Formats: sequence, structure tokens, C-alpha cells
Amino acid sequence: MVFSSMLFLWIFLPLVLAAYYISPGKIRNGILVFFSLLFYAWGESLYVFLMLFSVAVNFTGGILIEKYQTRKKKILVATLIINLGLLGYFKYFGTLTEAITGLFSADGTGTTLFQVALPIGISFYTFQALSYVIDVYRGEVPAQHNFWHMLLYISFFPQLIAGPIVKYRDIAAQITGRKETIRKFAAGIMRFCWGLGKKVLLANSFARVVDEIFKYGPYAVSRKALWLGAILYMMQIYYDFSGYSDMAIGLGKMFGFEFQENFNYPYTAGSVQEFWHRWHISLSSWFRDYVYIPLGGNRKGAACTYRNLLIVFFLTGMWHGAGMAFILWGLYHGLFLILERVWLGKKLEKLPGIVGWGYTVTAVFLGWILFRAENISLFFTYVRNMFVAHGGTILLSAYLDSKMIFLIVMGVLFAGVLQKIYEKVRVHSAGKIPANGMVTVPRMIACMVIFWLSVAALVNNSYNPFIYFRF
Repeated sequence: MVFSSMLFLWIFLPLVLAAYYISPGKIRNGILVFFSLLFYAWGESLYVFLMLFSVAVNFTGGILIEKYQTRKKKILVATLIINLGLLGYFKYFGTLTEAITGLFSADGTGTTLFQVALPIGISFYTFQALSYVIDVYRGEVPAQHNFWHMLLYISFFPQLIAGPIVKYRDIAAQITGRKETIRKFAAGIMRFCWGLGKKVLLANSFARVVDEIFKYGPYAVSRKALWLGAILYMMQIYYDFSGYSDMAIGLGKMFGFEFQENFNYPYTAGSVQEFWHRWHISLSSWFRDYVYIPLGGNRKGAACTYRNLLIVFFLTGMWHGAGMAFILWGLYHGLFLILERVWLGKKLEKLPGIVGWGYTVTAVFLGWILFRAENISLFFTYVRNMFVAHGGTILLSAYLDSKMIFLIVMGVLFAGVLQKIYEKVRVHSAGKIPANGMVTVPRMIACMVIFWLSVAALVNNSYNPFIYFRF
């Protein structure tokens, strides 16, 4: 079940909201747990038990770490092994066996021993569970002794299958002490509708063209159409994932929760380092808190800093997938961060901002082609054919009509251009213009229009993919 579906919008969400708000406060968490398990079991009827096992392991691990301080390191290691073992098995077993069998085959191609279906959201809820046990080990939070509260933290349906990755320390007090208000509920509706529009009206429209171009391949598609496919994918992945994050944050507000922001106009960044401060913020901060800083961060000299950055971005690539393209994509970004620390960052500071922006967009743009290709050979062929005439017969005109041009313009504007203009106007208005996200009647009307346009699009078009379900 996805947020951008008629089932969720017209049946599931009204039911859970009605059940939640007509119930007394003492059982509202139980209502959320019940509907969260139903939400996950709808598409993962068997793997819901895997998630419950993960919750039980980490709930027990947290209590044991707190109780047996002299053995807490061993308990933590055991808990980490179980968590990462499950994640590794379901996410990387197929790729690993394919690589091993390929070493012994005559043509170098491998086969998987058997297919392992990837449980939706396992990367997200595993990282949430890890943040809990690590924080208990560090003494930053007390262990949770109420299993149902722990279950709510892991299984809460808005962020269960696609983030943002919520750290336990950021939400622990809200599990028992949050406050629902009409203003927060209205803000949640606005945020949800905004995210729904990003996903349905923009990301889905871009996805159809992208999927077709990549299906035909870089030899069949003309040079200009290859450029269009790469540009649209860059916008698709942003509006797809940030739209889902907006919907998750909005849903959280409807039930009184406040989640961490996950995107902050990343395509306006002036460096790759700034891009990662704005893109998938919850994942970046997770690796910072639980990998980069424990490794020493930037406190042990330049060489260790560069090593730590490469480790973090190697793991970032691995988190997205076991294929070599994902790993190289992560290392590709890590190398840019090292380059900016060595000398490029200081150079960019002395140049006009548009130079840094142009460099960042170009670097990220090429990285997304590698990410989408999932194959090194395909990546190089795709990029080469973007610059070389190669006789592709599928032309740009097959995809670029007046509607697509309008959507591209909207995609560019809402990726940060309008926000920059809004910020400048608000500064000059001396605060007379409402702050971004504030509930106002015009904004509520605009969100309702976006909602109905999105519903109309869903009714007329069943094409509704979601990129990050694969991770």
C-alpha cells in the first residue's frame, strides 16, 4: 500500500484518523500500532513477522544493555550482528551468490542459487532499530521497557517503508507525550497534499518517459532524447522521494508527531558537500552520528578524514544496493567531498555562486545516470552517446510535447527557484509575508487544488512507481 493510491487516500487514511480521534488517549498508540501492522501486512503479509522479530530483538537488546553494563559491549555486538545479518541476507545474498558463481562459470556470468525477495522498508526500519540500541549503549537514552511503545517507534506507518529515518532519541518523548492540535493537523494536511502533488503530478509523469528511454537503451534512443531521459530522472528521483517524505512528515503531524526534515532544496546547493546536507538528510545524519564520528570524524588528521569519508560513502552506496554501480556511485560522491576538502572548496568560495552551483548540478547529474543505469557498461555507453551521434531512431519529439515542457518548467521552479525568490521577497517585506509552512487560507486552498488534481491523475493513470521501495 502506498500513500499515493486510492486505497490509502479514501479507505485506509480516513479509517485510521477516525479510529484515532474517537478513541481515548490511553489507547491511541495501540490504534496506531494496529493500523501500522495492517498497513505493512497489506503488501508484506509474511515479512511483517520479520519486522516483529526485529522489534523483539532490539527491544530485548536495549533492556539487556541497560541491565548488564559490564557486558553491554558484547550484547550490542550480538544485536548488531542480528540486525545487519538480516539486512545483508535479504539485500545482498542474491548479488553475492551471483558474483561467486560467476567466478567459476565459463563465460564469467553468474546465477543466483535462489531468489530472495526484499522486504519493503527493511533498510529504513533496520537503521531506526540500530539507532535505538546504539543510543542505549552510549547512555544517551534509557532503554524502552514497554514493548508496544518500541513497536510503535519501529512500525509507525508514515515512515515505515520509506523514511525519513527517525532516530529514537528524537521521538521517544513524543511516543507518550505528544500533543495533537488543530493547527498541527491542518499543517499536516497541507504538507501531505504538497508531497502528493510532487509524487503524482511530477515524479510519475517524469518516470514514464525515463523508464521508456532506459528500456530502449542508449543505442536506440537519439542523443537529445538521452539528455531528456537523464534530466527527467534527476527530477524524478527528487520529486519521488522528497514527495514521499513530505507525505510522511504531514501524516506524522496529523497524529501529533514531528519528524526530521529529509530534503532542503538539494539542487540549489553550491557544493557536493552542501548537497549532502540537503539531500536525504536523515540518512546523511545517521551515517554521521553512527559511522563517521565514531571512526574519528575529522579529528585525527586529513588522511583519516578522507578514509572516513570514503567508508561512509561506500556504505551509503551499499545501503542503496549491492550492485557495483551503487557502490561506485557512493564512492564517486565521497571523492568529490575529499576533493572539496583538499582544495576545491576554497576555490569555490572565491568564485561567483553560480559557478559552484553549476559544478554541483553537473556532478550530481552524472552521478544519477550511474545510479539509474545500475551497470557500469551501460553508464559509460549512455554518457558517451549523449555527446556522440550514434544513429538512435527514437527521437526527442516522441516525448517532448507541450505538456512535458510545462511539467519540466514546474519541476525546475519548485526544485528551488521559487523558494529563493520567496525568501528574498519575504526579507524585503519585513516579515509581512507568512513564513514557509504556516497555515493560511490561500495555502490551504492551493493544497486542496493539488490534492484533487492528484486524485484525478491517479484515476486516469495507474502508473505509480516508487523508486525507494527498492531500498
